[in-house]
Parts: sequence; structure tokens; C-alpha cells
Amino acid sequence: MSKERPKRALRILVMLCGIGALGALMLYMGGVFTPDKIGPGKVPGTAPPFTPTKTDQAVTETVTEFYEAVGTVRPMQEIRVESQVQGRIVDVRVRAGDPVKKGDRLVVLDSRELRARLDQAKQGLLSARARQSQAVQAVNSAKAAFARAESAYERVQTYFKAEAATQQQLEEAEAAFLQAKAGLKQADEGLRVAAAGVKQAEKVVEESTIALGYNEIRAATAGEVGRRLAEPGDMAFPGKPLLVLQTRGALRLEALVPEGLIKRIAMGETLDVVIDAHHQTLTGRLVEVVPSADPATRSFAVKVDLPETEGLYPGMFGRLLVPVGTVSVTWIPEGALRKVGQLDMVTVASGDRWKDIYVSAGRTSNGRIEILSGLNGGETVAIRGEAP
Repeated sequence: MSKERPKRALRILVMLCGIGALGALMLYMGGVFTPDKIGPGKVPGTAPPFTPTKTDQAVTETVTEFYEAVGTVRPMQEIRVESQVQGRIVDVRVRAGDPVKKGDRLVVLDSRELRARLDQAKQGLLSARARQSQAVQAVNSAKAAFARAESAYERVQTYFKAEAATQQQLEEAEAAFLQAKAGLKQADEGLRVAAAGVKQAEKVVEESTIALGYNEIRAATAGEVGRRLAEPGDMAFPGKPLLVLQTRGALRLEALVPEGLIKRIAMGETLDVVIDAHHQTLTGRLVEVVPSADPATRSFAVKVDLPETEGLYPGMFGRLLVPVGTVSVTWIPEGALRKVGQLDMVTVASGDRWKDIYVSAGRTSNGRIEILSGLNGGETVAIRGEAP
């Protein structure tokens, strides 16, 4: 029993020390030990009145409301480069992004087969001309034989009338004349066929020469290589695109406009185009409206020519602003809006004092912010960074 008393006394002492420490902590938090500390809700004096160094006005304007039709920047002209003949590609001299001038070599094909065809066509032309020369000689010989037979026939006819030639001699002369005439006709036909053969051979040579010219594919106009679709070793043939050329500098926006708004725009009209990546608004001219709507989206495809702009490239995202009506909007300078957590606040003059008003902010335009609610226009606002 005597051993348990010291242990009980020790526990009581520890409990008393804990209670005392807790009480001291509460007194400290209450400011007992720091009499100069300002407690919650206490103000050490009167704060000076708030006076902003810069103010501005909330302005109400009637502005045009727009529908944003999304679209893509594309070149005005896009050329699919194809081969006119079949052949294996030896070299592709350009890559995507390379600028090209009119007449620049783009793709080179294997020309061995085409050269062999041209050589064969030239040999055929030489043979056809040789046959034509022989036909000309045959016609000349036939003409001479016909002239002799005709002269002999006429002489025998004269003799026969004078009873100096017999009937047999007349018949023999007539037969020789008719044979010479048939020979001349046959020679003329041979010459006509030979001439046609020469003409056909010349055509084959011309076609082979043109085909050999297609061995090198050149740029039809100045531009920029948009895509490279072939590599050396590939087969080229008509209908297979090898490259895609785009006109440089001349770009347009192709956008989809809902069918309910298509009557609000007209050909030749100037419209604003917002290029987000470019951080600016461009003014373009409406040059084309596809006359039928897409049945899937119920929208019309429209094309707006854009001015030449540094840093504007095909494939960029753009928004076409289609006017849909007017609306009253209240604006304040961008510097007048303050963020307090997730809330928007504006400091507004109220008599000779200033007070904070929570507002709903909208879009930003030209250094101004649209106020959707909270202000009616005409209020004097303090610039952001200053608060009462």
C-alpha cells in the first residue's frame, strides 16, 4: 500500500502540470502576455479614405454580335503533281516546305526505256522515208512509161485512120496504153501509202520525243511544296500524285456557315477573320459560297480570301465572324477588373466613397473587358491594383 501512494501522487502532479500549461496557452492566445497585439475585429485607429490615382468610365455601346464559323486556312491554288507517263522515279529534288519557281525540276524518271522508244521511232521514220523515195521513183517511171504508151497509141490511131496500121497494131497500142495507165495509178497509190507511212512515223517520233520530255516533271507555277508523296524507287504513272504544290502568299479561309445564317452574308462582302495562332484579326473578301449544304452538318462551305500576312500558313485554325445582329454591351478598361479568388471585382465610386462590386466578366477586346452583369454603364471605376 505504501508503494502505490508515490505513484498516485506523481500522476496527480503530471495532470496538474498539463492543466496549467493549457491554461497558459489560452491566455497567450487571448493576448494577455502581448498587450500591443491587435485582436480579431479590433481596429487600432481610423484608416484613411481610399483615393484612386487613376479612374475611368464604364461605357455602354451598341455593337454587332457575331457567330464564329470555324474554318481552316488553305492556299487559293493547290496543284497535284502527277506523271504523264509510267516510269520508275530516279530522283525527287524537293521536300515539303521548299519554295519553287515556274519551270523548276521536281521529279526525274528513268529515261532509258523512253530513249529506246525514241530511237526505234527514228529508225522507223528513216525506213518510211526510204520507202517514200522509192515510191516517188516508181511514180516517175510510171509517168514516163504512160507518156510513151500514150504517144504510141495516138500515133497508131493516126496511122489506123490513114489505113497505114492494122487493127491488131491498134489493139496492141491501146493495151499498152491502158497497162501504162494502170501502172501509173498503182504507183500513185504506192506513193500515197508511203507518204502516210512517213506521216505516221513522224507522229510516233513526235510522241516519243514528248514522252521523253515527260521524263522530267517541272513546276507549272511558282509556289511552295505542301506535301511530298513519292520517293526515289517508287513507280510513277498517270493518276498517282507525287507532290502537292501550294501557291505562296495567296491564302483563304474555308469555313462552314450554318444554313440559318447563310443569307446574312453575300458574295464580295468583307468579313473579319480571327486567326488565334496569329493573335490578330484579318479582313477578307467572300469569294465563293458552295451552292449546296452538307446534309450531315446542315452547313454551307464558304471561302474568304485573306491578305498576304507574315507568319500565316496553310492549315492554321481560323474563325469567320458572321454578323447576326446588334446588342448593348457595357465595357470597362481591362485594368479596372480585379480577380479575388474565382470572382471578378470592380471598385466603383459611390458618392464620395469607393466600394467593391462583384461583376461577371465576358470577352476582352482592344484593351477592354465586357461586363455581363453588375454594371449599367456610366459608373466611375478605379484601375486594377488599387483597392480600398
